[in-house]
Amino acid sequence: MVASYSIIHVPPERLPEAFAEFHRVLAPGGHVLLVFQVGDEPLRFTEAFGRAISLDYVRYRPEHVAELLAAAGLPVHARLLREPVAGAERTQQGYLLASKPG
Repeated sequence: MVASYSIIHVPPERLPEAFAEFHRVLAPGGHVLLVFQVGDEPLRFTEAFGRAISLDYVRYRPEHVAELLAAAGLPVHARLLREPVAGAERTQQGYLLASKPG
């Protein structure tokens, strides 16, 4: 399973539920690659392409996400923290590889 930037729209209190669903749908021995924006505060956009918008991205600490994945039965086997691409990104990007025992 690849969940690329999908948890940035999941409220923090719903992450355990989302990760429990990841666990449910993965076959034993299956892997999940999770990619997300790293940080402590949400990122809010109020303008894009000259128009008013309301868009929030929730950012998470990799350690916290790894703990929640493990609690859902998906222990993390690899972690990568990537610096933002200049001019294209504002925050570090987190990559976690976890698997369902089996």
